[in-house]
Amino acid sequence: MNQPLAYVHPGAKIAKNVVIEPFTTIHNNVVIGEGTWIGSNVTIMEGARIGKNCSIFPGAVISAIPQDKKFDDEDTITVIGDNTTIRECVTINRGTTDRMKTVIGKNCWIMAYCHIAHDCIVGDNCIFSNNSTLAGHINVGDYVILAGMAAIQQFCSIGRHAFVTGGSLVRKDVPPFVKAGREPLSYVGINSIGLRRRGFTTEKIREIQDIYRILYQKNYNNTQAVAIIEAEMQATAERDEILEFIKNSQRGIMKGYFSSN
Repeated sequence: MNQPLAYVHPGAKIAKNVVIEPFTTIHNNVVIGEGTWIGSNVTIMEGARIGKNCSIFPGAVISAIPQDKKFDDEDTITVIGDNTTIRECVTINRGTTDRMKTVIGKNCWIMAYCHIAHDCIVGDNCIFSNNSTLAGHINVGDYVILAGMAAIQQFCSIGRHAFVTGGSLVRKDVPPFVKAGREPLSYVGINSIGLRRRGFTTEKIREIQDIYRILYQKNYNNTQAVAIIEAEMQATAERDEILEFIKNSQRGIMKGYFSSN
């Protein structure tokens, strides 16, 4: 922590066993937890709250003011959960008066050149591959994977355990447990590999598949599909999570993919 070639503001609260490499700048009103490593040429600005055992690689800029013309220097924060890795040149902006904070959960892995804008709420155990970009006010559930260069439009939501393919443009909400791909972004199946890796049984995966067959493959509109799912599918935590996501969607959920063949 006593790196002579780094600048740490006297008002920053840094745990004693934090490692700070040369040429890093840490501003006032920053908190960094035990065991965290800060690489060289990192800039951590006011309002950063960084958890324990995180790794922040060279060139990252954490908690810069939002790229929002309405921002008026409000006292907002950025929260980074424990055990999260932030790779080279990632940029994460702090919140605005909408939510007052930007949040990255625990055990996340944010790869090089990703951008996470103001007021985003990202869950635990997420992986964002290189150059993934989140506009403002986005909700991302736990265990979401964004492949490289995925771009998420402001105010969208992505449900838990979803997988978004590389280069995708996300303009609508992505429900939980699914794979999303193609252009325009569409349902292309269940994220069965990810679900198996996380302990979902074959029976549970089939249950989720049956729900999405009704929603995406039976030519019902969303209102009809929701009514049928509620009437015909047994109430389970996963069924209810899917239904709640659809009912609460503000932008509407993405469409299903239908082959022209």
